[in-house]
Amino acid sequence: MTAVALPKYNDFHWPTVLALRALGGSGANSEIDEMVVEQQGFSEELQSILHKAGPMTEIGYRLHWARSYLKGMGLADNPRRGVWTLTPAGREVTESQMAALRAKYLKAMRDARATGAEALDQTPEVESEAEGSWRERLLEALLSMEPAAFERLCQRLLREAGFSRTQVTGRSGDGGIDGLGVYRVSLVSFQVFFQAKRWRNAVGSKEVRDFRGAMAGRGEKGLLITTSTFTADAKAESTRDGAPPVDLVDGTALCDLLVQHRLGVLVRERIELDVDVDHATLDAI
Repeated sequence: MTAVALPKYNDFHWPTVLALRALGGSGANSEIDEMVVEQQGFSEELQSILHKAGPMTEIGYRLHWARSYLKGMGLADNPRRGVWTLTPAGREVTESQMAALRAKYLKAMRDARATGAEALDQTPEVESEAEGSWRERLLEALLSMEPAAFERLCQRLLREAGFSRTQVTGRSGDGGIDGLGVYRVSLVSFQVFFQAKRWRNAVGSKEVRDFRGAMAGRGEKGLLITTSTFTADAKAESTRDGAPPVDLVDGTALCDLLVQHRLGVLVRERIELDVDVDHATLDAI
C-alpha cells in the first residue's frame, strides 16, 4: 500500500469541514483527525502510511494542510494553537462551492507573490512548522536511543509525573511489559504497567490487544507510550467496553511531557514587555 491510495490533498478539505460540523463547530487537531478517519472509513493500513520517514502519518500531514487551506478560503479559523473553529461561511458552505473557493484562494496567493505584496496571513503554518521542527528533532533523538535507554527515559518520566516505585522490567518472558510504577490518587493507589514503543510506524489495535493480554492476571492499569502515532482503531481498542482501559501517549504528547518536566530539552522562555501609555502613571516616577 502506498500514499497514492489516499485521496488527493484537496479531497481532504470537505471532509475536514464535515468533521468540524460533527464536532459542534470546533475541535482540536487530534479530534478533527480522528473524526475525518471515522467518517471517511480509512482502513488501519491507510492510517499507518507515514509521511516520508515519519513519524507523522500521511493522513495527518494532508489534514494539516487542509486546515490551513480552509483558513485561507475563509471557512475556518484557529483562535489558538492546535484548535480550529468554523467561520459563519464554513458553517454554511456546500460541497459544490469548495472548488471555486480553493481556486480563489490560490489565485490570491499567486497574485500576492507576483506583485510583491505582503503575503497572506500564514501565521498558523509558520508556528506549526516551527513547533514541528523541534518536535521532529526531539523525536529523531528518541528514535536513535537504544531500546533500554528509551525504557529508562519513560521510567524517569513517570517518576517526574508523580509515580512512585517505578522500575523497568523489560526482560524476556514479560510479554511486552517494559516496566511498572505506582500512581496514587488521594487515598487510593494503582499499579500501572507501561510499554515503551520506540517506533516510526503507527501503533495499531493489535499492539493494544497484545499489551492488554500481557497484563492479564497481573493488573488492570496500562500505559502505552510511543514515539509515533496511534491509529483510530488502536484508540477505539484502548477504551473498548468490557476490557481494561489502556491509556495512550503518542509522540506529540510525549514531546510535550518531556518539555513540561524538562527532560532532555532546553527551554528558553522569552518575556516581551510593552508600555500601556493610557494607564501608565509616568508622573509618579
